[in-house]
Amino acid sequence: MLLVRYFAGARAAAGTPEEKIDAATLDTLVDTLAAAHGDRLASVLRSSSFLIDGLVWHDRSAPLPVSATVDVLPPFAGG
Repeated sequence: MLLVRYFAGARAAAGTPEEKIDAATLDTLVDTLAAAHGDRLASVLRSSSFLIDGLVWHDRSAPLPVSATVDVLPPFAGG
């Protein structure tokens, strides 16, 4: 199982700070999260960056490490 941690607007859209989800790839994870939480989170996920065990993850079809921690980082406002 993956531990998904939500930050900022992603946390508000998901309605929880974290949850455990099974998914083999980042694409599958994003689809699962969007289906579970609806359009608001789906919209946030489209513009988010993802850290897998602390590393930026660009290949959304690559297998995720077993028991990874996935940080969902929406664009941050401010400066």
